[in-house]
Amino acid sequence: MDARVRGEMLRPEIETRTPDEQQALDRAAYRRQIAYLFDASAFYQRKLSAAGFKNAAAVGELDDIAALPFTEKDEIRASQAEAPPFGSHLAAPRDKVARVFSTSGTTGDPVYIPVTRADVAMWVEISSRSYFATGFRPGMTIVSTYNAGPFVAGVALDTVASLGLCHVPVGTGNTARLERALELLRPDGLLCTPSYAVYLSEHLAERGIAADTLGLKRISVAGEPGGGDPQIRDRLQSAFGATVCEAMGIGDVSISLWGECDAQQGMHFCGGDFVHVELIDPETEKPLRLEDGAHGELVYTALQREAAPLLRFRSRDHVVVHTSPCSCGRNTMRVRCIGRTDDLLIVRGVNVFPTAVRSIVAEFAPQVSGAISIRPLKQGVRQEPPLPVVVELTGGISPSESLAHAIEHAIRAKLVVSAKVELVSYGALPRSEYKTKLVDFSAAKR
Repeated sequence: MDARVRGEMLRPEIETRTPDEQQALDRAAYRRQIAYLFDASAFYQRKLSAAGFKNAAAVGELDDIAALPFTEKDEIRASQAEAPPFGSHLAAPRDKVARVFSTSGTTGDPVYIPVTRADVAMWVEISSRSYFATGFRPGMTIVSTYNAGPFVAGVALDTVASLGLCHVPVGTGNTARLERALELLRPDGLLCTPSYAVYLSEHLAERGIAADTLGLKRISVAGEPGGGDPQIRDRLQSAFGATVCEAMGIGDVSISLWGECDAQQGMHFCGGDFVHVELIDPETEKPLRLEDGAHGELVYTALQREAAPLLRFRSRDHVVVHTSPCSCGRNTMRVRCIGRTDDLLIVRGVNVFPTAVRSIVAEFAPQVSGAISIRPLKQGVRQEPPLPVVVELTGGISPSESLAHAIEHAIRAKLVVSAKVELVSYGALPRSEYKTKLVDFSAAKR
């Protein structure tokens, strides 16, 4: 891929289009993709026919997409269980499949994600725009801590090479190796989860290593919500002396589908020409306008996908949308991920995202470390107040009833939910070298 740059965008001819211009182009791509689904995908032939759409003409135009059924992850899993390994979802000839990725399988059998060479090239193009937006430039040296292995994150290796970066892959769980690489190689950038970046800053501080002397200029965080949280971002930027920008992808659709520029006002959509985005109310499933300040769940439709196309795929990512002009010059919409709808807790009718609780607690720094653990008293989404929240203190700070009450008051004022805060000493809560689990049901009753 040609990684030559014009201005401060990788693809200015795409990234500066107006939404109306992009929509006009997407309409033609959508018609071609729907025709492809009816021609090549047994899964969507069956699904769309069952919904009353007998052929591509009956589906209509992109503007009518909200009339079509959603695609859920469990449907793909069920299809593969019935006809392994790829199910009726495979829409390309088997001999065109160039790679097969998989999910972790932590909640059952792994889901296999086949891709053709064209699919991989599309992912590389999308993620290249994202990485470039987050500040990576040809000639830089970057360290990555994502495990490639069987997961779609492996395409990041292709992306890094295509951008002309020097790549130092470390992987997850190799903090000593990462520390050594930072000290000896002095890379310009770091790719990791926000949880790991926080863990790394604490790891270095405990060993007397000043993180801001290691030469890092850019940290791109992804894999979980949190990198855009002002308290977490400020903490990381202060510790490392580096600019922290956020990226977001979804394995079924594309890696690094969103990337944040230096304005740090949300992640820009980087999938123009390849993916269509909708916003829905996750409870009513009704479409929402993509306008400034809108909240909802992202839904994706592939516009150019061969092996495993997706139509109205529910991401479960709950975001707030930004459409106001960005100082970087991109006209693409931006989002900030609030949390995942399947991580949501409902406390006496009030929706509570664990990341929102963490953000409120972080406002009490430097008295608190920022680490929290929500400990529901019973299994399931619905909980009764007060919601138990364990908050870790900073080293040298002793628990105080007044601090616990202040945190409880802030949670109630901002989330309209009562909480019972337990303060614990620094180091009492586990750290993660990948993603942090904010909700712990281990002691909950069924």
